[in-house]
This record gives sequence, structure tokens and C-alpha cells, in this order.
Amino acid sequence: MCGRFTLDPDKRFYPRFKITDAVYDVKPRYNIAPGQFVGVIVSDGITNKLEPMRWGLIPFWAKDPKIGYKMINARVETLNSKASFKYALKKRRCIIPASGFYEWKKSNGSKTPYYIYSRNKDYLALAGLYEIWKDPEGRDLKTFTIITTVAIPLVADLHNRMPLVLNKDNENAWLDPANEDAAQALVTLQNAKSPNLTRHAVSSQVNSPAFDSIELLKKVTG
Repeated sequence: MCGRFTLDPDKRFYPRFKITDAVYDVKPRYNIAPGQFVGVIVSDGITNKLEPMRWGLIPFWAKDPKIGYKMINARVETLNSKASFKYALKKRRCIIPASGFYEWKKSNGSKTPYYIYSRNKDYLALAGLYEIWKDPEGRDLKTFTIITTVAIPLVADLHNRMPLVLNKDNENAWLDPANEDAAQALVTLQNAKSPNLTRHAVSSQVNSPAFDSIELLKKVTG
């Protein structure tokens, strides 16, 4: 799964994702947790936009917004069969930019957090879906979910799932709003190649979303 991630933007960020329209002031975040607002990339077919959305997808038809806390992730294998994701797969695909993500290793009754990131320090383009839910007052709330897939060997001993990372050559196809063919969108995900990742253990302070500091990324030994 993916329950925490980071984004540490530098001067490469906007050109990397071809963002020309940003209504969200992206800042360094080192412990992004469900329920929080983050910058999410969508496309109108001409430009890529960075918009604020809350993590935890609320289907447009949902009565209770609390359902979003159960939908922080969406399994790629069931995207086109679950009512919560079928519409978004056709019409509301997005990318969640990240610098890395966390996962925990269980051992002897305790959990050790690990930070997983690109070996080349590249950004990760996490595949996602978003929805627009209206609250009782008629106001729009945009929410998203991160798509997960079977974990690569580097991650598998921590968890059997991990975020599905898009490649640079298929990001545009994933975002393309003109493509409303769910089957073709799934092909794009299936063609994504496993990213070149590395990892190291980090401080247990990451367990609390109250901690959001670059210090969380430091390698812990012993």
C-alpha cells in the first residue's frame, strides 16, 4: 500500500512535470498523510495543472465523506470493477508527484519505518484517480487515491503492495482527458516499468504526522 509519502520540490519540479498552471503553492513535505491536502497533477489536454486535493477518494455519489479514509489506495487489478473507481478511471486520472514514500517492516512485535526513493533522486510520478464530491452546501471537494500494484523485490519484504509509478513516456497517455477508454488506460498502467528504487531505515518519528521535517529522511542504523 502507500500510507505516507514525501515531496521535496526544487527547480526541476515544474519543468519535470510540464506544469504551466499551478493553483497550489507546492512546498517541501516530508510526512504527507491521508486526509491532508497536497498538489496533484491533472491535464486539460493542453497544459498540466497542479491543484490541491485531499488524500482519500470520496466517490461523487457518496453520502458520507468519511468513506475517503478507506480509499487512500486503489488496487490496479480492480480499478475497472469497483464502483468507487470505474468513473474516475475513464474521466479523472491524475499524477501524484512524490520524492519517495514510506513503508514499515514488522519484526519481533515492532515496526521499523523505511524510506523508499529513486536511486537517481528522480521524482516519482504516482498514478492516481480523483473525484469531485459536493458537500451539503454544494461546495466542491476534490479528493484522490493512489493506485497500488504488486511490490517489487526491494519493497516486498516490507509490504506486498506499493504505489504504481508511471514512466516519463506514458505519463501523458495516463493524463490525456481525451482518452475515456478504461481498457486503454489500464494498458498504460500495465506498460509501466518497475522504477529503480533504493531504501534505508528512518526514525520512528515518521509514525506521527505531526512530525514533518527533512530530518525524517536521515538514515538510521543499528
